[in-house]
Amino acid sequence: MLSQVCRSGFQPFNQRLLLWAQSTALSRSHPVQPSTIRNIRSWSNIPFITVPLSRAHGKSFAHRSELKHAKRIVVKLGSAVVTRGDECGLALGRLASIVEQVSVLQNQGREMMLVTSGAVAFGKQRLRHEILLSQSVRQALHSGQNQLKEMAIPVLEARACAAAGQSGLMALYEAMFTQYSICAAQILVTNLDFHDEQKRRNLNGTLHELLRMNIVPIVNTNDAVVPPAEPNSDLQGVISVKDNDSLAARLAVEMKTDLLIVLSDVEGLFDSPPGSDDAKLIDTFYPGDQQSVTFGTKSRVGMGGMEAKVKAALWALQGGTSVVIANGTHPKVSGHVITDIVEGKKVGTFFSEVKPAGPTVEQQGEMARSGGRMLATLEPEQRSEIIHHLADLLTDHRDEILSANKKDLEEAEGRLAPPLLKRLSLSTSKLNSLAIGLRQIAASSQDSVGRVLRRIRVAKNLELEQVTVPIGVLLVIFESRPDCLPQVAALAIASGNGLLLKGGKEAAHSNRILHVLTQEALSIHGVKEAVQLVNTREEVEDLCRLDKMIDLIIPRGSSQLVRDIQKAAKGIPVMGHSEGICHMYVDSEASVDKASRLVRDSKCEYPAACNALETLLIHRDLLRTPLFDQIIDMLRVEQVKIHAGPKFASYLTFSPSEVKSLRTEYGDLELCIEVVDSVQEAIDHIHKYGSSHTEVIVTENEKTAEFFLQHVDSACVFWNASTRFSDGYRFGLGAEVGISTSRIHARGPVGLEGLLTTKWLLRGEDHVVSDFSEHGTLKYLHENLPVPQRNTN
Repeated sequence: MLSQVCRSGFQPFNQRLLLWAQSTALSRSHPVQPSTIRNIRSWSNIPFITVPLSRAHGKSFAHRSELKHAKRIVVKLGSAVVTRGDECGLALGRLASIVEQVSVLQNQGREMMLVTSGAVAFGKQRLRHEILLSQSVRQALHSGQNQLKEMAIPVLEARACAAAGQSGLMALYEAMFTQYSICAAQILVTNLDFHDEQKRRNLNGTLHELLRMNIVPIVNTNDAVVPPAEPNSDLQGVISVKDNDSLAARLAVEMKTDLLIVLSDVEGLFDSPPGSDDAKLIDTFYPGDQQSVTFGTKSRVGMGGMEAKVKAALWALQGGTSVVIANGTHPKVSGHVITDIVEGKKVGTFFSEVKPAGPTVEQQGEMARSGGRMLATLEPEQRSEIIHHLADLLTDHRDEILSANKKDLEEAEGRLAPPLLKRLSLSTSKLNSLAIGLRQIAASSQDSVGRVLRRIRVAKNLELEQVTVPIGVLLVIFESRPDCLPQVAALAIASGNGLLLKGGKEAAHSNRILHVLTQEALSIHGVKEAVQLVNTREEVEDLCRLDKMIDLIIPRGSSQLVRDIQKAAKGIPVMGHSEGICHMYVDSEASVDKASRLVRDSKCEYPAACNALETLLIHRDLLRTPLFDQIIDMLRVEQVKIHAGPKFASYLTFSPSEVKSLRTEYGDLELCIEVVDSVQEAIDHIHKYGSSHTEVIVTENEKTAEFFLQHVDSACVFWNASTRFSDGYRFGLGAEVGISTSRIHARGPVGLEGLLTTKWLLRGEDHVVSDFSEHGTLKYLHENLPVPQRNTN
């Protein structure tokens, strides 16, 4: 029905929309004025009012994150995007996905325009079909079926194909947009339309009127009449319309567009032809960088190639329009490539006039890789010396560090929750503890890298060794914890790993000075660049896509941050835990004094920590006993809010608030209490609702304790000890990069050992496998050889 309304004229459409809006409950409470009609959208027949976007045109966006503010957007669809691989017909599924994305953005209140290819391909399909049908049926029957399949089809002239395909292409777009209650309009142009002032004014007025009425203009060169492109025919300061790339650029500038998205069949702009061994995708391209790029051949279909796209993009950028060139054909990304670009995600190549002051994150990744390799080749004493020097710098520059931290706290006041503010805060005692921890790391790092784990004599004069080596480049993402930076840096230095650090903006001042001190310590042995702090406005999700630069991601922050990173890092391993739901089971044979003391320390010493107690399991026999009363009184004094589990609530006449979920990490002075009938029921509860972090049993019965220790499947399981001992420093590891609840590689507090992997070294004398065959002269021995003793001092 809507398409009929669109075809019948736009005044009736606005009138009908006004009548419809005034008949709804919305209009009864808030009468709709005709002037507000164009802010009304319909999505799946459900109306909503959009918030208008506004931006003064004149300068292009400096960074990808600003693209979400784009109001007027041109999407250019290359021939390779809209056509099938056989170049006869359209890629309907891909086209439908693109239309859906354009519709989503249009319904957000943006003004969308399409510059599309495809008329020639669509017309070629139609004309081929017509030629086959026009063949004599009698002749076809005489010649036989096999010969019919091989019937020659003449070469079809492109203009004729365009003439035959334009109407069908537009009908297809109209049908697709109608599914989203959006009207589309076709505009065919030639180069002359831009050179004639009156025609330019008419085109501009038509496009503005269509946008005003929430219609998506679909623009294409009129290939049925357009003359062949002439080389070097650009006017001074003006790009001539030779293909749809130049058309899209010209249209974007003429219409003062905020963003031009050019979709092709490659991921973006590479520094050399895609497919070559050293080709690297250029994330951000700046004017003047053309000399560093080698262009390949043009796409399999269409008029232009990447060189034409770059020329058009730079011309549009100069005119104040931001540009992104991206892949519109890849099945894994084409379904959301346009919306991802507008959301500011790192997709394709972004053209910017503003060069960042420092290195890009890709360059930082390369520096961390090369710096880490140099770090790994240092002598153990040299790496230890760097860490000792960093510990000294933390105490020597204490006042500067605390002053920077004070700025962070002042800026975060009122914006961060109290637990996060506590994590953000640094103190003299914290810095002293950090320095002690770093010296422990330095002492334990003497034989970490290159340690021989296994030696095997494979055959005579053929010996095999397994030795420890760094993992490579680590990306550590942390929130609100500036003390994490020197800890992680020291562990990376000790293990010979390159390091990328991404801290939260709430700790920017603290992180900056701590990183400067870290690089000062690294400089004493010429490996300053091994540790990099990412200060650019990179989104975490974008960093997680750098699978060719990063070998391991370690998140340190909220459970939501960890889950987001685990979801985003499809090609990079993630070490960590998404939640710290720690349990303590107080057994029927527990000591009264021990139980109260352990609960207080586990819950109240630092409730924001991931190793703080969140669920207290009480044996049923302890209810209404002095032990139970003492625990409750202590929690009341400490102002801990209690949430009752379902079974605990059933025993109480007036219970505290019943817990919403038994799988909750409070991170504050709140605690869930639940009742169990046995140690086995406590174990079952932990396995069902826990996060495999840290669990404790409080009991005087050694047999019960050992049963608990052996049967609980978590990273850390304690007997009569606080959950807060689950920490790298307290374990004697010096520090930790985090606590891992995964079952592969490292589990529990991850210190130096968890940042190492192994490699195999084989030393032989002209050994070849054929010598060990059935008729060979050598035999395998596979003898285990003694391993050099590790220095434990």
